[in-house]
Amino acid sequence: MNIRFCNARILTMADGMNIIENGELHVRGDKITYIGSTEKRENLTRQWDKTIDLKGNLIMPGFKNCHTHSGMTFLRSRADDLKLQDWLFNEVFPLEAKLTDEDIYYCTKLAILEYLTSGVTAICDMYLSPKAIAKATEQLGMRCVQCGALSGDVGEGKVEKMRELYNSLNGKHPLTSYRLGIHAEYTNTKANLEEMAKLVDELKAPVYLHNSETAREVEECKERYGMTPTAFLDSLGMFNYGGVSFHGVHVTDEDMDIMKKHNMSVITNPASNVKLASGIAPIERYLEKGINIGIGTDGPASNNCLDMFREMFLVTGLAKLRENNAAAVDAYRVLEMATVNGARAIGLDDSDVLAPGKNADLIVIDLHQPNMQPINNIVKNIVYSGSKSNVKMTMIAGKILYENGRFHVGEDEDAIYRDAQNVIDKM
Repeated sequence: MNIRFCNARILTMADGMNIIENGELHVRGDKITYIGSTEKRENLTRQWDKTIDLKGNLIMPGFKNCHTHSGMTFLRSRADDLKLQDWLFNEVFPLEAKLTDEDIYYCTKLAILEYLTSGVTAICDMYLSPKAIAKATEQLGMRCVQCGALSGDVGEGKVEKMRELYNSLNGKHPLTSYRLGIHAEYTNTKANLEEMAKLVDELKAPVYLHNSETAREVEECKERYGMTPTAFLDSLGMFNYGGVSFHGVHVTDEDMDIMKKHNMSVITNPASNVKLASGIAPIERYLEKGINIGIGTDGPASNNCLDMFREMFLVTGLAKLRENNAAAVDAYRVLEMATVNGARAIGLDDSDVLAPGKNADLIVIDLHQPNMQPINNIVKNIVYSGSKSNVKMTMIAGKILYENGRFHVGEDEDAIYRDAQNVIDKM
């Protein structure tokens, strides 16, 4: 479909935070073909399938939820107010053992609807049943980077399974890709991690993982190996081709130097870390080190909502509190994390900014609401006072999947709600 947006404010993020006033953006198929002023627009005679007058509202790149476990919607508000280790080993793992591929398919679709209402145009999902997740995201139109969650011992054949998934899910669908991943250092034997490091060298691929989320995790790794998780995994060659570290709350300067050396990214998950009392990530220090940072919600069992606006506010708010400095981690840096930096962290360079030739993954922010007025600074309004109610439209790969409170995903949302409810009811 060819779509023309007109009378728009446009934040491309290709040249900082400059906003085009009274601009136009053209979409042809799944790509952006033009961005500029109305007066200078090209191809005036082109026939449009649809023209959308935005009446001064803002077009910007969609948010990238760079760490989540979509299928965990079945656990929303089911396992709350527990310490992380109790939550994980006594509640989450036992209930997850009861899930089928079909359950995860249904629960993932529920999460996708929530992502769309929050302006999320891509996710990085780590969960069970990758093929079921791919089926759900492809059917509903969500761009999805999946990563493995290796755990256990080497004799279970899980490394071989990851190789098969890597080969079968990459390059098969334009919305789907797959990355190597381990659940965490503490859920794997050393032998399993060594096998994984061999696969890394074979495929020359980055590794995604939960890393240094809690102080206990770090201390227990030191007791086992005499090193932090980051240093230990680096000693195995796990990060020879880069990687993505989820959480990164309890890290040393040495850990950060390792990340910088291997061009790794960190994905911060402030709401989940606060709710599970895991701590506050040293965002200001990461920035000083020049480490790329993205933002994720984590899963709906530990957050419990999949709301990027809340995450953005917490990233900057908690950093200011941690550093005792109201100037720490300003709104501009946070919006970059939620969009451009997140896209680059998970390998979606074609969806990072708005520019001709890039994927048409974009959102429209409604500025005609009280929390967006007056317009002193649009970027700071989005980060400090914005909410999901301001998401007027979410477009992925040139398709409008959410607009004015209604979904256009080819399925009835009430049926998706019923299917997800049935998953938990049968447990």
